[in-house]
Amino acid sequence: MEDRLSRILYNYLLETGMSENLASYLNLLILLFAALLLAWILDLIIWKILRYVSIRLARKSKTNFDNFLATNKVPRFAAHIIPLLVLFELVPIAFIGFEYGDAIALKILQILFVLLTLFTVKSLFRSTNDYLKTKPRFRDKPMDSYIQVFMIFAWIVGVLTIIAIVTGVEIWKFFTALGAGSAIILLIFKDSILGLVASIQVSINDMVRIGDWITFEKYGADGDVIEITLATVKVQNFDKTITTIPTYALISDSFKNWRGMQESGGRRIKRALIISQKSIRFLTYKDIESLKNIQLIEPYLITRSASINSYNKENEIDKKYAINGRNLTNIGVFRKYVNDYLQNHSAVNKGMTLMVRQLAPTPQGIPLEIYAFSADKRWENYEYVMADIFDHLLAALSYFELAVFELPISLTGNLK
Repeated sequence: MEDRLSRILYNYLLETGMSENLASYLNLLILLFAALLLAWILDLIIWKILRYVSIRLARKSKTNFDNFLATNKVPRFAAHIIPLLVLFELVPIAFIGFEYGDAIALKILQILFVLLTLFTVKSLFRSTNDYLKTKPRFRDKPMDSYIQVFMIFAWIVGVLTIIAIVTGVEIWKFFTALGAGSAIILLIFKDSILGLVASIQVSINDMVRIGDWITFEKYGADGDVIEITLATVKVQNFDKTITTIPTYALISDSFKNWRGMQESGGRRIKRALIISQKSIRFLTYKDIESLKNIQLIEPYLITRSASINSYNKENEIDKKYAINGRNLTNIGVFRKYVNDYLQNHSAVNKGMTLMVRQLAPTPQGIPLEIYAFSADKRWENYEYVMADIFDHLLAALSYFELAVFELPISLTGNLK
């Protein structure tokens, strides 16, 4: 059948008086051109039909997966399949009498079919990846890493298949050789394999998600994770620069993930006032009466001073010296004031740890540390809340006749 179809034009050319050699080549060129033209027309028609169908489906469909298929050109690649299969049938007809050329043409078509398959699979994976990113369940998962792994294996199989087609060797022999050369392959794809293992561990252990705020001092990263791929993790720093981190570094090195803070009820405030030791003293009766004008601690001072006076009186304490018996100190009353102030602050989360503690003395003074949590976790608001608290406390120190530590002017001059 193929020989008869090919000979129709060939015989006609001979009847016109053309030589056999020239008729053979002209017959080949005309039939090949006709086959390619037919394939091109079929490709165009099928593409028009698929585009029309895909648009209609996209309008009626409730899911947007078909939109991603169109964006990643899946219908366009699918339109090439039937014309390519038609060429498989028509090319042998065109190359009747040219066995060597027929073999080369069929190999080229087979290679094109393999490449078309790879690009179609790649587009399908990309469409699936884009679709899953729209789902809350998968939005923070490193889907790009898995797609890259699948494509690496697909390209390896595709390249081996192309080599088998070109050389005429059965493909299973290439896979046998691949097993023998696995050590070389492991060396070549070392980073990809490390990245694959790291991506799996990161995903299984839920160490990092897209959108997490991480701090990785080794790589100078401090910002939000915007992409997790097989080999790298991209972090957009707060100054809008991009830092690229090897994926396997997430399991081999230490980094800080702020997700726990973001998912909790507040962001921690942990800062100390360094109180000058020289300003710390016992409070006199006059001091206490003066401090009772501070409404926040008035109930405390009334109750506490009454209790202390009762104890000292019952135990006949000689109050000639303030050190005898029980006494109030300005730093102790200030600590109570700070605690009550935080308890009444609207921006502090009362359901989380809240305390004012005195740390061990230092050469600079006594650290009075605030340990609390801001109810607003947004960075700008958090900084505003913390500044507002310490603005107030620094201004309040003078009412308790306390002072923060400052380097003497002589020392600051020497430092300059």
